[in-house]
Amino acid sequence: MKTTLSIIFTLSVFLAGAQKFDGLALTPPMGWNSWNKFSCDMTESLIRETADAMVASGLKDAGYEYIVIDDCWHGERDSLGFIQPDPVRFPSGIKALADYIHSKGLKFGIYSDAGWQTCGGRPGSRGREYQDAQRYASWGVDYLKYDWCNTEGLKAEGAYLTMRNALHEAGRPIVLSICEWGDNQPWEWAGPIGHLWRTTGDIYNCFDCEYNHGTWSSWGVLQILDMRKDIRKYAGPDHWNDPDMMEIGNGMTVNEDRAHFSLWAMMAAPLIAGNDLRNMSPETIAILTNKEVIAIDQDSLGVQGFKHIDDENFEVWVKPLAKGDLAVCFLNRAVEPLDLNFDWKSNPMKDPDFDYTFDFTRNTYDLLNVWSGKQQGTTKKVLKASIPGHDVLMFRLSAN
Repeated sequence: MKTTLSIIFTLSVFLAGAQKFDGLALTPPMGWNSWNKFSCDMTESLIRETADAMVASGLKDAGYEYIVIDDCWHGERDSLGFIQPDPVRFPSGIKALADYIHSKGLKFGIYSDAGWQTCGGRPGSRGREYQDAQRYASWGVDYLKYDWCNTEGLKAEGAYLTMRNALHEAGRPIVLSICEWGDNQPWEWAGPIGHLWRTTGDIYNCFDCEYNHGTWSSWGVLQILDMRKDIRKYAGPDHWNDPDMMEIGNGMTVNEDRAHFSLWAMMAAPLIAGNDLRNMSPETIAILTNKEVIAIDQDSLGVQGFKHIDDENFEVWVKPLAKGDLAVCFLNRAVEPLDLNFDWKSNPMKDPDFDYTFDFTRNTYDLLNVWSGKQQGTTKKVLKASIPGHDVLMFRLSAN
């Protein structure tokens, strides 16, 4: 009994002595991550050029702020056990890189892993959490993506709790992005620990596919959309479901990129670009900087959208917004165009998890087409349109 009480007391002290830094992600984080496009093939000069491009392209003005270097930046640990960057890839050091990014009015993010090694075989943080957190704080890190490779024998909640406490003790406010792929149901326990948590395995740059790696798979946009159900109630300001970084600009069609961005906004997902910001088409820039879609994602109410209609290749997604507004996204999952005849008055929309109901027989709403930027009538009339294959029709509705 004495031993049990001692363990309980020690745990209570451990939990009470630290907490995550609150208020760092009241809306879903927006930024860029190196992994989707560059994998391990990234350097100091690439990251500097990406920061320059984020500013020059208008992404910074649109709300993107984090530049996050993913796996493979690591070198060896020094004689005291502190992590060092790869001296070839990052000859000026990480602090100099962070200072450069901060000079652009942006924030800097870094990557580590809860295991002995990262997914790319670099030194992980297991057993070195407090040292690594101190090093990150001294470098000026603002965001930590914390992965889950090579974690045999660890319990996810405890491992992420350890890093949360280490970050708190280091004293610098750092967003903690939990990346254990949803395997341990982080939505049930991660709210007090991290600011966002991955809900699925890795994304892949296709709209509707599975890429089988043998022992694991990467997933297309629609597969990720379908993968987790009944978890939206766990998301909100400072604690977000994360369906992974975006693949916009990495090879899908413009229609698919537009649908991808729309669906991530409807899910109140972090908007983390994963393309080459230095070489973007006008269409890619227009999608990533669409202010109306971003406003839906960043809405202060912080409610994740829900599926109102699921009819084979046709879906309707609804997202309650602040001040009584709502977003409605019509998704055509098929390759062929879809003819839409949608009677608002026969489609009251009731939130299954929160107290939001939209009855179009009682209230009339103006329709703003968020992709054309034009007003498109009201909910008094039946909505008639054609939705191209792998595309969306998306509106912001405001009571008139």
